[in-house]
Amino acid sequence: MLKDKVCIVTGAASGIGLAIAEMFAAEQAKVVMVDINEAQLKEHCARLGSSYVVADLSKRLDCKNAVDFAAKTYGGVDILVNVAGIQTVSPIEDFPEDKWDFMINLMLTAPFLLTRYSWPFMKEKKWGRVINLNSIHGLVASEFKSAYVSAKHGLAGLTKTAALEGGAYGITVNSICPSYVKTPLVDKQISAQAINHGISEAEVVEKIMLAKAAVKKLLKPEEVANVVKFLCTDEAGMITGSTMTIDGGWTAA
Repeated sequence: MLKDKVCIVTGAASGIGLAIAEMFAAEQAKVVMVDINEAQLKEHCARLGSSYVVADLSKRLDCKNAVDFAAKTYGGVDILVNVAGIQTVSPIEDFPEDKWDFMINLMLTAPFLLTRYSWPFMKEKKWGRVINLNSIHGLVASEFKSAYVSAKHGLAGLTKTAALEGGAYGITVNSICPSYVKTPLVDKQISAQAINHGISEAEVVEKIMLAKAAVKKLLKPEEVANVVKFLCTDEAGMITGSTMTIDGGWTAA
């Protein structure tokens, strides 16, 4: 099903993005891995036989260059998976204004631009998949995460709007809302919170990160990649405009 599909994956140098790129490569898709970390991109692309674009996706031109590369190299774009993102924790009154701009550009404006630039190729083929890696923070909020929560809520709105526009052309657009995933980014958060709260890292996971979840475990990146894989199948062709939760019951209450 995915063999020879042209797939752009952002944030692909590590964590969830890398797991998704690995999944597509295993399915013999043509994968364009996009990230700012050139060294890691080179290493993983050599292993997977994929292509890569080094990009700062908070910049409009870099977003366009990523899609232009896929179009020039492979003739278009079939699947776009927007993963790239960062997390900053700070009270609103102390939140740096430039950090706000950067995070909104990276996690909301970039998915819009990448979707916009990829759209004509999908529309021409009458088939396409846009998958936005959202978060449970696209559904609920937590204190001290104003930019992250705002970007993710906006991404949910973008997903729904694009789904309505893409339906007539065989383009589905969905967002995946996982709870905490065991990635290098989350590992850093665990360490930082252990220091801030004066507790062990195990207690951070149990008492803070998984406190609201019914299933008390961190997600694996591969579990998210498997949901992406399903959304790219024809069997998922009627799923669009959704915010699919993988949260161990976090948002059930």
